[in-house]
Amino acid sequence: KVGPGTVIYPNTTISGTTAIGRDCRIGPNSVILDSRIGDGAQVLASVLEGAVLEDNVAVGPFSHLRPGAHLESGVHIGNFVEVKASRLGAGAKAGHFSYIGDARVGARVNIGAGAVTCNFDGRKKSKTVIGDDAFIGSDTMLVAPVRVGRGASTAAGSVVTRDVPEGALVAGAPARQAPRVVTG
Repeated sequence: KVGPGTVIYPNTTISGTTAIGRDCRIGPNSVILDSRIGDGAQVLASVLEGAVLEDNVAVGPFSHLRPGAHLESGVHIGNFVEVKASRLGAGAKAGHFSYIGDARVGARVNIGAGAVTCNFDGRKKSKTVIGDDAFIGSDTMLVAPVRVGRGASTAAGSVVTRDVPEGALVAGAPARQAPRVVTG
């Protein structure tokens, strides 16, 4: 099913039990399989398999949403981002080169370039939970199982192996809590 006002650009394949809402822009060069896309969404040169996109979600270019990816309204997934078995809260953003697997990401979270949820230890998969309004710095490795509290931040290059308290800043490898610097 494709809603009114939706434009499907060339080289796009839509198959399975896919439903696309109204006023969307799909493609060019996208593959959509067994997915549900809400109104006003944009999917540019990306692959969606068993994914759910709520209203006004933007994906791509060159991203891959695997089965169980659920993006709430206003989520932005940029270039070369992979999402698997994860739910991203309203307004969350992952702009560049990231892997989000087996995670629950809160509303308005910013995930920096190169961030990875390290969800597999060689035997079992574990979950990452990121609270609302958190900031995940570039090249952060979140080694699951791990929780990042509401409003917490990770510095660029951090390797997070322990839970991060609400509002805290962690840095380093392994990440340790750092003092917040107040400016202005």
